[in-house]
Amino acid sequence: QVQLVESGGDLVRPGGSLRVSCTASENIFSINVMGWYRQAPGKERELVADITNGGSRMYADSVKGRFTIYRDNAKNTVYLQMNSLKPEDTAVYYCNARKYTEYGEQYDYWGQGTQVTVSS
Repeated sequence: QVQLVESGGDLVRPGGSLRVSCTASENIFSINVMGWYRQAPGKERELVADITNGGSRMYADSVKGRFTIYRDNAKNTVYLQMNSLKPEDTAVYYCNARKYTEYGEQYDYWGQGTQVTVSS
């Protein structure tokens, strides 16, 4: 079991910046992929960005050029730096940890979520 604790959600004005953090209960180098998802009211949860333990990154089209995901293995923490925030970025942001076994099984672990609100 991987436990994830998010922090950093806040109310921010359009155009502003915010960084959210996700700290894992184990060495994140052992986790194949760590990602950030978000869910806005009335919408499905969507992938925002993820990063593999090899350092490869992927971003949703809606956040490319504005958001950056990065990891600090020494702190077992993954960050999502969000710049040029828009009202449509408002959502609960969830941290995800994905592990694959040698048998091809996939295990997903989730944090409790942190609220990001972009509003003037």
